[in-house]
Amino acid sequence: MTYEGGCLCGAVRFEADGPLRAVLPCHCTQCRKVSGHFWAATSVPHDRFRLTRDDGLRWYRSSSTARRGFCGRCGATLFWQPEGEARLSISPGAFDGDLGLAGDPPIFTEDRGDYYNVDGPPPPPDPAPPARLSGTCLCGACAFTLRGPTGPVTACHCDQCRRLSGHFAASFDAPEDTLDWLRRDALTEYETPGGAQRGFCRDCGSSLYFRAADGSFSVEAGIIDGKTGGRLAEHIFVAGRGSYYELTDGLPAYAGSGTLGTQA
Repeated sequence: MTYEGGCLCGAVRFEADGPLRAVLPCHCTQCRKVSGHFWAATSVPHDRFRLTRDDGLRWYRSSSTARRGFCGRCGATLFWQPEGEARLSISPGAFDGDLGLAGDPPIFTEDRGDYYNVDGPPPPPDPAPPARLSGTCLCGACAFTLRGPTGPVTACHCDQCRRLSGHFAASFDAPEDTLDWLRRDALTEYETPGGAQRGFCRDCGSSLYFRAADGSFSVEAGIIDGKTGGRLAEHIFVAGRGSYYELTDGLPAYAGSGTLGTQA
């Protein structure tokens, strides 16, 4: 079976011939920064993978042993290529439609954010939350501080968030004028079909923020360095979630942005 996929704006498209590997969630700091929450990936040998459009494809050398591929136009997190291996890891959220894949046990769970648990309810509120937060992209070209703590964090499973993050997104509301930018030479924005703007680093592809069409503003939780002082509070647009993962934290889960759905 041939699977097709691509970024949100269409500047990167690809095909992969199955079978695909089960989806592996990764909670390492790098994956959390580029995706805005935590990443996940399936994998396929190079000889079963084809780029059919690469106008927007950019690569960032994230370590001495791997590089990460993303769309330089919309910021979608797409690929992870380990050095010397003839396999490519691919974001499951970038595929068209559901893959019908199983999920593997997560890795680097000790690096998870403080606002969620890998399995089960999120931790209780931090008794000593940080008064000031810092956020940086993976390469350091974009950096800001803002008032802490984050407060409630919302996970979004809509197709747009899954395309851009590669898995699903998590963010918290913040007044945009409270961000104090330290560096933003590599900051770029993508305007979505609905008139919103998504901010990301054009050098490394890290997701930074979302500005809705009505002006409301939210920051990606995974971009925060160290403690956030926040707590995952709900899941929205769960009708669009991938079949390879379950929601096991017992939090409210909504089929859309406000209609209570069935939590898997």
